[in-house]
Amino acid sequence: MVSSKEIVFTLIPVLLWYIGGMIAYFKPPGAALKSIILHFAAGVVFSVVAVELLPDMIKIHDAKSIIIGFSSGVAAMLLIKYFTGKIQPAVKVAEVNGLPWGVLIAMGIDLLIDGILLGIGFAAGEKEGVLLAVALALECLSLGIATVTSLSGSSPSKKVIHLTLLAMALVFISGSALGLLLLHNTSDNVLELILSFGSAALLFLVTEELLVEAHEEKETAFYTASFFTGFLIFMILGMML
Repeated sequence: MVSSKEIVFTLIPVLLWYIGGMIAYFKPPGAALKSIILHFAAGVVFSVVAVELLPDMIKIHDAKSIIIGFSSGVAAMLLIKYFTGKIQPAVKVAEVNGLPWGVLIAMGIDLLIDGILLGIGFAAGEKEGVLLAVALALECLSLGIATVTSLSGSSPSKKVIHLTLLAMALVFISGSALGLLLLHNTSDNVLELILSFGSAALLFLVTEELLVEAHEEKETAFYTASFFTGFLIFMILGMML
C-alpha cells in the first residue's frame, strides 16, 4: 500500500520541475547559475547513491544479483542514450508547430526513468525515498529550466508551455506510480537487483547527464565546490534522519 508520505514526496520533484520551467519563462538564469545548480544536483544524487543505496545493497550480500542488476542498469542507460540520440535528429527535421520534439522526447524519457528510480528509492526504505525525492527535485528544477529554454527558441505561447510542463509532470508521476506499486514488499533478491539497477542508472545520470551539461560552462573552483557541498549536505542529512 502506497503511503500518503510517499505520494507527497513524489510530488516534490514535479513541483520543482514546474517552478524551474516558470523561472526560465519569466527570467532565464545565466549559464553560471545553471552550472552551479547542475553541479549541486549531481553532488546530491551521488550522495544518495553512495550513502543510502549502496550500503543497502551490500547489506544483503548477494554479489550475483548486484552484478546482474548493475550491469543491466548501465546497459539500459547506454541503450536509452543511443536510441535517444538517434531519435532527436530525425524528429528535429520533422518538427511540428515549431516545437523541439527531439528535446521533448529525450526529456520525457529522462523524467520517466527518474520517476521509476524514485519508486526504487522508496522500495529500499522511507528515508532513502525521501532523500532521493529531494535529490531528484533539484535535478527536475534544472530540467524544467532547460526544457523551457529549449521551447523559447520556437516562441510558443504561454498555454503551450504550461501544457508541455503538465504533460512532462504526468510522465514523471506515471514512472513513480509504476515504481511504487510494483516494488513494494519485494523479496531481498529482487530488491537487490532493483537497487543495483537503480544505483547504476543514477550514477549514469550524474556522470553522463548532469556533469556533462554542467561542464558546458567553463569550470571554476566555485562550481566544483558546489558539487561537494551538495554531497556533504545530503550525507549529513542521511545521518540525521
